[in-house]
Amino acid sequence: MEDSAHPKRSVTVADVAKAAKVSKATAARVLGGYGVVSAKITDQVMAAAAALEYRPNELARSMSTGRSGIIGVVVGDIENAFFSLAVRGISDAARLAGFNVIIANSGEELDAEKSAVDLLIGKRVDGLIVTPARCDSIDHLHHIRRAGVPLVLFDRAIPELDVDAVTGDDRDAAIAATRYLIGQGHRRLAYISAMDAEGGGLTDIGRISNSAVRERVEGFVSVLTEAGLPNPLHYVRLGATDQHQTDGVIKRLLADNAAPTALLASDSLVGLRIFKSLQSLGLSIPKDVSMISFLDADWTSVTVPPITIVDQRVYEMGKLAGERLIARIERTPLAVERLRVSTSLVVRGSVATISR
Repeated sequence: MEDSAHPKRSVTVADVAKAAKVSKATAARVLGGYGVVSAKITDQVMAAAAALEYRPNELARSMSTGRSGIIGVVVGDIENAFFSLAVRGISDAARLAGFNVIIANSGEELDAEKSAVDLLIGKRVDGLIVTPARCDSIDHLHHIRRAGVPLVLFDRAIPELDVDAVTGDDRDAAIAATRYLIGQGHRRLAYISAMDAEGGGLTDIGRISNSAVRERVEGFVSVLTEAGLPNPLHYVRLGATDQHQTDGVIKRLLADNAAPTALLASDSLVGLRIFKSLQSLGLSIPKDVSMISFLDADWTSVTVPPITIVDQRVYEMGKLAGERLIARIERTPLAVERLRVSTSLVVRGSVATISR
């Protein structure tokens, strides 16, 4: 048994060099991944390092290379399957490039996001991927750039920040889903989002500080306007932040003199809450109310009937964001871009056809 009073000494580069019968400088080049070393010597050094269970000193390496080898990621809500999938994509891209990832969850709260950004910059991360809680309060994001830390936005875009952003085709996705509902004969459609808002209603799309939500609402409203339907903003409801709040949103919608016949959920968490709300009211999908949800979350395919969804390629979005950030860290010359990842509508059984 190991003597806890005399813990095992850390294995050094010099130890590896001695075991591999090479100079310390050569061992350092192999273990640090820099310089030119023959394949034979590289194999010798790596075999010695494995035998001795060598672990690199990350602090020393960061001091010598100027890099920590760490990427910071701030997501909106890790409970949401959307962000879980995105983090997988980011992590896979980072690992392939030799980076580790530190993840922080803002809970879509601006103050929590600011604290996470400060913490990660303090950890000397090589770059940051951030999902902004608000696209109209960005001083802390400007600070990231002033600190010289590469930044990529995820899921939301802020053109005035002049940094790369990886998003879905949010406006087009909402247009496709809404047109499908219109094509099935629906004339009273509601869009429901978790984004908080006093009163839950909306009179001005410009008030929406989340660019993804704003663009989806713009797409939704544009189709209703195109179809000649009156007062399209009447059925846009915000504030479905938890099950209790969603229950209230659904009850108020269904109590309307002209209750909607179809609901479009802004994400899979909201979609699941809506599904539970309708169940608790004894309502059947699609017999009583039709429904579409963003994201192909696991629950959407096991309900009866399965839910029609907007299929977002979230893993690809995350991987693309990770690759873009790494390119910025490596100083690859690229124009600043908003990279949109396309979506598709997957039709299942949750939308009824209404005879006109």
